[in-house]
Amino acid sequence: MWGPGPGGPGGFGPGGFGGPGGPEFFKFRGFGGPGGPRGRRMRRGNVRAAILLLLEEEPRNGYQVMQEIEQRSEGAWRPSPGSVYPAFQLLADEGLIRGEARDGGNVFELTEAGRAHVEENREQLGSPWELAGQGMPEGLRELIHLMMQVGMAGRQVAHHGTEAQKAEAAKVLADTRRALYRILAEDEPAQ
Repeated sequence: MWGPGPGGPGGFGPGGFGGPGGPEFFKFRGFGGPGGPRGRRMRRGNVRAAILLLLEEEPRNGYQVMQEIEQRSEGAWRPSPGSVYPAFQLLADEGLIRGEARDGGNVFELTEAGRAHVEENREQLGSPWELAGQGMPEGLRELIHLMMQVGMAGRQVAHHGTEAQKAEAAKVLADTRRALYRILAEDEPAQ
């Protein structure tokens, strides 16, 4: 949800919120920057498991898979395109999924072999999105959820608002950003 959309990088990148010394939320998501604290990093097998489980439910494209993982993990995990698309390719090479061009993109679905694999390995596949949220600090889940809602509202204004509404939204977001940094500044110990 936080990335720019299909085909673009997911999450916050360099120059975004994830630099060294950034808020703990972003460090928890693994964006602490060079030498900074890092949160739980999901293994490649978790991406693979998540893709198989989600495609068992219904065909999806890569962007939809990334969004669904983020929603199910309540914001704790959003795999990058650099981990999702290679996993799609490996699963296709193994004959577990197949892609089909639809609406200007690729939609993936399980093959019969993929369905059998999921059924035979359901216990090992587990629930990777729940694993992502383990150890999340108290109260952080609600903050992440609110941030996701603000992001969705901002996107709606950006895509459907008038120029005046977009300008007003930009002002609200700029004020909010300053207010959030003020909160952090108030909690810093005196030097």
